[in-house]
Amino acid sequence: MFRHSVSARRIAAYLRRGGLIAYPTESCYGLGCDPDNRAAVLRLLKLKQRPQRKGLILIAASYRQVARYLQPLIPAQQRQLQEAGAQAVTYLMPARHSAPRWLRGAHDTLAVRMTAHPFAKNLCRSVGSALVSTSANRSGQRPAKTYAQCRRLFGRKVWVLPGRVGKRKKPSTIRAWADGQIIRG
Repeated sequence: MFRHSVSARRIAAYLRRGGLIAYPTESCYGLGCDPDNRAAVLRLLKLKQRPQRKGLILIAASYRQVARYLQPLIPAQQRQLQEAGAQAVTYLMPARHSAPRWLRGAHDTLAVRMTAHPFAKNLCRSVGSALVSTSANRSGQRPAKTYAQCRRLFGRKVWVLPGRVGKRKKPSTIRAWADGQIIRG
């Protein structure tokens, strides 16, 4: 996906410094940052005009990238989580007490998706980390679907990465991990 490993290193360094990025996902552009950088997450929430209490989604290329935020899973559950990514399913999973409140919001769960979107998955692999992933829009508005829309919406506040959005018409399905109940279809 990235032409040179230098690009991946530059993106990773930018994220570590608290930068915000926009990148293609399964149905729209995502707005993201380093999930461990509280200041970056708070800037993202302010830019998006989203209340912190709602919580955020983390995307990852593998369970290893989110394991430290979640209650432990046995290998069969890890496979289930990975397989759900192919259907763009986000799970509300029991979070460790140490999982940052700025990610969980007012919940004891954390929203996690093992992304199968080639660009987003490669992005997580390249930076070696899970990423915050929320739709690239202001709360209540339609999500951006193109590079140009993201540039117009966020200007220089966000590093917009060029790429193709997936073919899904709707955002990811959100399910409760405990019982599979659909929260958002």
